[in-house]
Amino acid sequence: MELGVIFAGFGGQGILLSGKVLARAGMDQGLEVSWLPSYGPEMRGGTANCTVVLSDKPIGSPIVDAPQALVAMNLPSLDRFEPRVEAGGLIVYNSSLISRDLARDDVKGIPVPVNDIARELGNVRVINMVALGALVRGSGVVPLEAVVTAMAHEMRGRGRDRLIEINKQALERGFAEAEKHLGGG
Repeated sequence: MELGVIFAGFGGQGILLSGKVLARAGMDQGLEVSWLPSYGPEMRGGTANCTVVLSDKPIGSPIVDAPQALVAMNLPSLDRFEPRVEAGGLIVYNSSLISRDLARDDVKGIPVPVNDIARELGNVRVINMVALGALVRGSGVVPLEAVVTAMAHEMRGRGRDRLIEINKQALERGFAEAEKHLGGG
């Protein structure tokens, strides 16, 4: 098993943290992992993406030309990375900001209104965890509980302990939203 995922969006959307949490969850589950961040010079509002590879075998390269999954948090990211997703792959996209459907019918698409869900939860900064929860359900690569534990580990300290519970709720909501699209409820 090997899963290459690209997380992409604007800086400030928590793209790099999402990838880090998934990589830690995979590592905690005994998988080989790589996390490769990439971002523009702007801190917020510029582009950001990261690639995560999870595998049960040693990983040859952290660079993924044809990912099996994509999390697109805005239209420019979907436009840029959708063509690269492997046929049969998964695309989780932020339907709060992306009004178009996928241009491809050979991938599984999960539209998730991540901004709307985050607002309902009372903190717009948890959009990344909503999207990550949907990816976890769609891919099944690691259990949701492992991702919750990894998120708590990444959030602990630096004054972010108080955000663990809201981020847990965001992961669960994203997971449940993807469940609806995949016929599980």
